Amino acid sequence: MVVDQASGKIICTAYGIGRIHDFRLLKNTKVRFHETQLCLADKGYQGIAKIHPYSCIPTKKPRGANLSTSERQHNRHLASLRVVGEHLNRRLKIFRILKEQYRNRRKRFGLQCNLIAGLIN
Repeated sequence: MVVDQASGKIICTAYGIGRIHDFRLLKNTKVRFHETQLCLADKGYQGIAKIHPYSCIPTKKPRGANLSTSERQHNRHLASLRVVGEHLNRRLKIFRILKEQYRNRRKRFGLQCNLIAGLIN
């Protein structure tokens, strides 16, 4: 799901068949960002810097050590920016299309998700 940070609207959604990791779905779909656009992602998108140079992911804690204060502040600031997308995920889950098992026709899943995204917008 691609979200506009300023308006809080859903711009684009992408879906795969069955269970698929978010980063693999991003690589397989035609969703591309403008070169100067900032992409905020979570820790599951490690390696996104190879695809998009202006991407920002949280710093992972090294094994057996702690994060420095600057890395903690960076992670907190990034989380405060990403909260818009997380709230939209919550609003999609209220309609129970992403929360529970989908029991209708698989071909219509993307259509129904896009309709719900339109309702939310």
